[in-house]
Amino acid sequence: MSNNKVDVKFIFEITDKVLWNTFKKNEIGDVLLPFVVIRRLDCILAPVNEKVRKAYIDFKDKVPEDKLDPILRKAAGGLQFYNTSRHTLESLKENTKTIEIDFNNYLNGFNQEVKDIIENFQFEKIIGRLIKNKLLYQMIDAICKVDLSPETVDNHSMGYIFEELIRISNEQSNETAGEHFTPRDVIDLMVRVVFSTEKEKLSQPGTIRTIYDPAMGTGGMINLAKNYVLDVLCADTDTKPILKTFGQEINEQSYAIAKSEALITGENVDNIRHGNSFTQDRFTGKHFHYQFANPPYGVTWAKDAKFIQNESANPAGRFYAGLPRTSDGQLLFVQHMVSKMEREGGKIAVVTNGSPLFTGDAGSGESEIRKWIIKNDWLDCIIALPKDLFYNTGINTYIWFLDNNKPAHRRGKVQLINANVPEDKENKIVGFCRPEKRSLGNKRNKIEDFHIDEIVRIYNAYEQGPYCKIFDNDFFGFYQITIEQPEYDSKGKKVKDRSGNLKPDSKKRDRENIPMNVDIEEYFATEVLPHVPDAWIDFTKTRIGYEVNFTKYFYEYKSLRPSSKIKAEIEALEFGTPNQKGITQLLKELLG
Repeated sequence: MSNNKVDVKFIFEITDKVLWNTFKKNEIGDVLLPFVVIRRLDCILAPVNEKVRKAYIDFKDKVPEDKLDPILRKAAGGLQFYNTSRHTLESLKENTKTIEIDFNNYLNGFNQEVKDIIENFQFEKIIGRLIKNKLLYQMIDAICKVDLSPETVDNHSMGYIFEELIRISNEQSNETAGEHFTPRDVIDLMVRVVFSTEKEKLSQPGTIRTIYDPAMGTGGMINLAKNYVLDVLCADTDTKPILKTFGQEINEQSYAIAKSEALITGENVDNIRHGNSFTQDRFTGKHFHYQFANPPYGVTWAKDAKFIQNESANPAGRFYAGLPRTSDGQLLFVQHMVSKMEREGGKIAVVTNGSPLFTGDAGSGESEIRKWIIKNDWLDCIIALPKDLFYNTGINTYIWFLDNNKPAHRRGKVQLINANVPEDKENKIVGFCRPEKRSLGNKRNKIEDFHIDEIVRIYNAYEQGPYCKIFDNDFFGFYQITIEQPEYDSKGKKVKDRSGNLKPDSKKRDRENIPMNVDIEEYFATEVLPHVPDAWIDFTKTRIGYEVNFTKYFYEYKSLRPSSKIKAEIEALEFGTPNQKGITQLLKELLG
């Protein structure tokens, strides 16, 4: 996505020289990430350490603890962190006999915010293993050789180093990576589609925009989105926007990584918050210009049900449109994000599996949520992704793009793009992905840059084609009618109720889904009555549903191969060809 190159060879050097044979490949990130954070802080604090320590000694017994913190921050030159220890990473190496105690004192010298991050890294276990294997000195010595001072590595480059470290670490994890890490090619696609129409707006002087992820994992989406805008989209503009990133994450370790990145790159760490976005919304009342998310697929929200059901009864709440079944919270994330859209214009890109597109009958929570989104004209586009893109699943996935301020030509319509087409060299199909050189868990395919270029082109061309279809919003709605048939008694007579109406036979009750643009009675007369002439519609049970049946819209009938051709292929296998022996001949030769 960017041409920025960062030197991360130290990752491999430390892995080879220090960590190899003690930590598994998927644990390397658990060691390196906190050490890189500490090293970055250590380098930044080097010029102010003496001043901070003097201020600490002068004031520690004279002012309450809550008053001491701002004094020490001021002594640190206004930084968001400081360390009151007499040690630095470099000084820890002076006495190898006390390095364990000294390192512990050094970590305890950081301000509480940094200590919280270190604790969420579960760093104590890592240190314990380093000590047990007599590697603590070697690890500190190795990390001290990496110069992460601001003079050598600015905040922007530091962000790239950290992102690269996260990427390498997660790709080593394979199966577990997908839980908190989205492949970069998927993020690139989301970001480039969302910002493909935004350059002019973002290039205006004084532009300030916000980017948010309610299930941020390690923060990759918000950071890559910001980098893309600054380094690619607006690289040649005279003025660049101010972009503020926000995120919330429930997993402690992922939250620690995301917050660390904000800390060491000079971002506002208060914008990175820990907690459950459903029950502990850390950004209540706040709205955002751009939102990106890859929430977990098919994960239950049963333990949060009481809280969510209570909020769903509030018309001003986030979940008033409907509740999906408790076995899958994806549409809750979508509703949460809709509630956070900037009122003057907000965009969303969120990854889901196929379930939110069609699961749920008319009148169900899922259908009501889809109806709410489509009737409000927020659904702009859905892109079907190729299979086998994620580390922990090979299932079909989709990106929903929502926009509460669509341009005029896109209003009242939904664009569908089928990018679930792999490269097929034999049939000269370029497709939208090609096989990875090396499988990473379930990730066997990769969307290359030129694939993304083509998808973005299709999105902006906004024309019907083999991979693109555009429908009116109502196209996705349907009437679900209930068809009854009379109950017959033992003598074959139709049974009537006390009012003289025919009594329906519940065993023969059926339902039909009829597109909204079709007359219900005409459909009933032509499609139902010819087969069940005594049936009728119970209009009191008619419901409206919404679904996006992606596969159906792009289905193309492929005729079967001629039987003569199949017969010829089988005969060739069995009896051979002029250039190749058949199975019969090979068996004869084998058995003598």
